[in-house]
Amino acid sequence: MSIKVIRPGLMTTIQDLGRPGLQRFGVTPGGAMDTLAMRMANMLAGNNEREAVLEATMAGPQLAFERDALLAIAGGDLSPAIDGEPAPMNRPLYVRAGSTLAFGQPRRGCRAYVAVFGGFDVPEAMGSRSTYLRGGLGGYEGRALQAGDELAFRAPDDLGSRMPAHVKEELSASEQPFLAAGWSAGELHPWERLMRAAGDTRHGAAHPGARPIAADRPGQATSAIAGASTASLAATAIIRVLPGTHEALFAEASLNAFYREAFAVAPQSDRMGYRLSGTPLRLRQPAELLSEAVAFGTVQVPPDGQPIVLMADRQTTGGYPRIAQIASVDLPLLAQLKPGDRVVFETITAGDAERLLLARERELAQLRIGIRFKFR
Repeated sequence: MSIKVIRPGLMTTIQDLGRPGLQRFGVTPGGAMDTLAMRMANMLAGNNEREAVLEATMAGPQLAFERDALLAIAGGDLSPAIDGEPAPMNRPLYVRAGSTLAFGQPRRGCRAYVAVFGGFDVPEAMGSRSTYLRGGLGGYEGRALQAGDELAFRAPDDLGSRMPAHVKEELSASEQPFLAAGWSAGELHPWERLMRAAGDTRHGAAHPGARPIAADRPGQATSAIAGASTASLAATAIIRVLPGTHEALFAEASLNAFYREAFAVAPQSDRMGYRLSGTPLRLRQPAELLSEAVAFGTVQVPPDGQPIVLMADRQTTGGYPRIAQIASVDLPLLAQLKPGDRVVFETITAGDAERLLLARERELAQLRIGIRFKFR
């Protein structure tokens, strides 16, 4: 074994990119809620992007390392520390045997991803190591981690085998329980770089005190927020959407509310779906709909008028009216929202959504190439 779970945290599961291609058989794709953070963590640990990682929600686990390991932590900042020393995120970390990784209070976001070189060695189920809790499928015995669980690493590939030696050579020896690379990839994630000022003119009047986080608009230059303090991070995220299949069925007043008012993430939200609370959304008139396939980010509206955003562990079909579909580029930002955070929806064209997603994929490709070049 390589890691022993001392404390499991609120909900820590093993996740990868899920089980695509099986939804037509009634099997949800599942996988990591924030696939961008998961992929980044794997790259920084010397893995291919599909390797299994730990997904920690709100309160992270306490893990004892029984062997030296190269790891990386990405996504939400849950105050990681190794033997009590704050551990930087979004960079390779070389951890010595006998060290303990623990998490504290969430500073921003709510889901952290821990990758280790080689990935976690659990059996594949239907082509994936992801945990599907409702079905008891995959991961570590189909469940969240518990105290006393022991996790093994898979054999790293060629890059993962070279990186630990390079990191140890590159960094000077110290008395610390870990060594951290001097470079970071944090600016790739929206929680690190995409933020609007507190006095935003478009949303400030409608949402007093809101500090929206927003991705770059088409035609605007990307601007990293350097040295932003924890307190300055927003509780209101601007999430871009495309019109849903049934948008025309909704009353004009409800469409205005959907696009102009903020909705709060309700406490009943989980990996299956985010329940939102706000102005109830109503149809122009009652309608009978057939159940149809749904996707990660589909926004459905049940009879009570409170929207539900379908997430990674969603059902495979749905019969509620679909008012919108969240653009894929904003799903990582959505996945980091916690109960009490708010969302403001904004329309985007399919062309702009594709361009923004391709731009992000190019950034990830540059990170991948840069890491391989650095540790060749």
